[in-house]
Amino acid sequence: MTRDDQTEMGGGQAAFLTTQWSAIEAAGGDDEDGDRALIGALLKRYWKPVYCYLRRQGHGNEDSKDLTQGFFHEVVLGRELIQKADRSKGRFRSFLLVALKHYVAATRDKEFAQKRIPMSKLVSLETADESCLSAARTEMTPEDSFNYAWVSALLEQVLEEVKTRCYEDGKTVHWHLFRERLLDPIMDKMAPPSLDELCHKYRIKDPQTASNMIVTIKRRFQTALRNHLRGLVSSDDDVDCELAEIMQFLPSVAQDSS
Repeated sequence: MTRDDQTEMGGGQAAFLTTQWSAIEAAGGDDEDGDRALIGALLKRYWKPVYCYLRRQGHGNEDSKDLTQGFFHEVVLGRELIQKADRSKGRFRSFLLVALKHYVAATRDKEFAQKRIPMSKLVSLETADESCLSAARTEMTPEDSFNYAWVSALLEQVLEEVKTRCYEDGKTVHWHLFRERLLDPIMDKMAPPSLDELCHKYRIKDPQTASNMIVTIKRRFQTALRNHLRGLVSSDDDVDCELAEIMQFLPSVAQDSS
């Protein structure tokens, strides 16, 4: 997860919102354009988690790229994945991971050379190298690396959405306070600036006012995160389970909304 910058991981916000179970279940009908949009959204959302999983399994950089391309081309574009998707079986990302494991097992003894994939690649993987794995720590299992990359992508998109709304709503200073007091210290593993420093920098009358402004954006972040999760799970009850798992990646200072 980066700071407030939009990265390639996960793609745009509109694409993310199409990965709802309802959209997945509706795929395969007469709406070919909609199906292509959904597949594109799935690819943008999940190619890095897939790649990280493969790397942590021990595959080299180039082999992991080829397997990632092959998985989306043969399994996702081939509609085998979408046709078998079942909301009742739980989280889509868990379903995707099972499909990936089956694909890797099926292709283990095959050649997955570039010729198996169309010349026009599904997605550019030039940036898929060791730097792509910096967030997925070496002690993680392949499954944990997959989930960590997915969580990082989700948090990036939620933060980008919150930032955009703050700028639209005239709460630019609110966002900068939230970023400098919470996000930057988390990302850079450094001590946060004092509220007094921030008040002086942004000409805020007192630390309590600055604190209240930060809490406002914390709550926006939590609401936006919940809204995203509701589109990715099969029931509202699952939102809290997903949220609890995601919050393991965030220090308590970023979770407290009081």
